[in-house]
Amino acid sequence: MNELVRTSPADGPTSAPVPRRRAARGASVAERGRVNDPDRTMANILEVATSEFADKGLAGARIDEIAELTHTSKRMIYYYFGSKEGLYLAVLEEAYRRIRQIETSLRLEDMEPEAALRALVGFTFDYQLGNPEFIRLVMNENMHRGEFIRRSATIQELNVPAINAVQAVYERGVATGVFRPHMDPIDLHMSISALCFFNVANRHTFSAIFKRSLDEPSALAQRRDSIIDMVVRFVRC
Repeated sequence: MNELVRTSPADGPTSAPVPRRRAARGASVAERGRVNDPDRTMANILEVATSEFADKGLAGARIDEIAELTHTSKRMIYYYFGSKEGLYLAVLEEAYRRIRQIETSLRLEDMEPEAALRALVGFTFDYQLGNPEFIRLVMNENMHRGEFIRRSATIQELNVPAINAVQAVYERGVATGVFRPHMDPIDLHMSISALCFFNVANRHTFSAIFKRSLDEPSALAQRRDSIIDMVVRFVRC
């Protein structure tokens, strides 16, 4: 059968979508052409949906608008992702996959422990600053109390290497006498994320309250250095 498949939150865990290779019955010629290149079609839908969900949240985003912006149809979006919730979860999974994939390219194992920690914190600051949509997606998902992330085994698996990387850097630092012992790697990861996250999530309100521009290159560079120093001083012996 080539009928559309829709899922609901009650259907249980949702994993990364698997493209179907046959066009849905009744699809237009243009739609059938897109099905022949499912990876490209799905990437385009995910890119547009990321912006829509980041700006409007799950409730505010509209499949009709996503379909129009991607020059496709609701039929094709449901064909690939099953439902609006399925698309939203796929967007979350892709957002976490992207940041974790880049993290693995840092080659922290080739650096001295303190240099590796500085590189990791600097990367986190730069990535979150350059990808505010990621911050808004995380904020939106927190409004849902992590409901959809809990359904995704993919996101859980993607974050294991991130914690392992922090732990490996920290343990090498302890072994060489650079970092103090008995720290929790997850707590350290949370502290790094919190400092860098706040810099993006709260910059508009903070700037308005304290009448200080936080978008100037000099201000950003100063804040980046300050966050790196805070984390390094926190773990040093």
